[in-house]
Amino acid sequence: MKTSILLPHIVFLAASLITIDASCQRPQQQFAEVYSPDIPTSMTFCGNKIDFDRVDMYERLDRELSSVVYTHGTTMLIIKRANRYFPEMAPILRVNGVPDDLLYLACVESSLNPRAYSPAKAAGFWQFIESAAKEYGLEVNNEVDERYNIEKATAAAAKFLKKAYNKYGDWSTAMAAYNGGLTRVAKALSTQGVKTSLDLYLTEETTRYPYRVMAMKIMMENPAKYGFRLRDDQLYQPRKYRVVEVKGAVEDWAAWAKKQGITYSELREENMWIRSNSLTNKSGKTYKVRIPVADSLSRKKAGTKTYNQNWTVR
Repeated sequence: MKTSILLPHIVFLAASLITIDASCQRPQQQFAEVYSPDIPTSMTFCGNKIDFDRVDMYERLDRELSSVVYTHGTTMLIIKRANRYFPEMAPILRVNGVPDDLLYLACVESSLNPRAYSPAKAAGFWQFIESAAKEYGLEVNNEVDERYNIEKATAAAAKFLKKAYNKYGDWSTAMAAYNGGLTRVAKALSTQGVKTSLDLYLTEETTRYPYRVMAMKIMMENPAKYGFRLRDDQLYQPRKYRVVEVKGAVEDWAAWAKKQGITYSELREENMWIRSNSLTNKSGKTYKVRIPVADSLSRKKAGTKTYNQNWTVR
């Protein structure tokens, strides 16, 4: 009597287990579609037309553009950060005779991360190593590191790039020299008998470098084409600040910041070149310290300005 009642339930349970087991053995996998980015036949970079019909040039650009497009998180952050930093960096390049397109070199160097520091001990937006920084007039020590000073570091990078351009007469080669060094690139040009780095056989890193910068420009001229959809209010806004000149020593930057009406954290975030809790300043040098205006620290009060209308969708 009891067996006859339980039997239908046992049969149903067994059938259910067989169905579940079968479905587990044949999972339905779903994948997002992945598209290879379109590679332009040519582009204008620093005022010069560059053709990509040559197989090696096409494939090098394809590699770098694919990397930029599919490194989603970092690339999106670069666009957001560019809205804050490009308005200050671009005029400095222009004053030094360097085209705006070289802004994309900073994107490649540091992803526009103001705290960027590489395993090779290169620092700041433009990734200067200490010796090169000092050669171009930047102070680097335990208390001050002007590689993190956006104004001074951008001017130093512009001077290097202009020097390289005057030497080679070509911005692509100047970019290669920024990565591989002036002497190394000059020697390679002479040895291999060509006029531009795009025709040189170099280390892989230096060979890729100009294409990486060009790929960054292609993507940032039209992010939506490559799937990046940002709103104006999602871009990081430029800071408004007042400048206080410091000509002597500072015993305690935290106490100094408090007197200025800001926190120590806000002081350091706005002045990354400060590298210690105090400043000895035995030489009596004048340092320009930025004090952020309160409204610029509020998303509601700061307002919204978009440097490049192509970066956002409406």
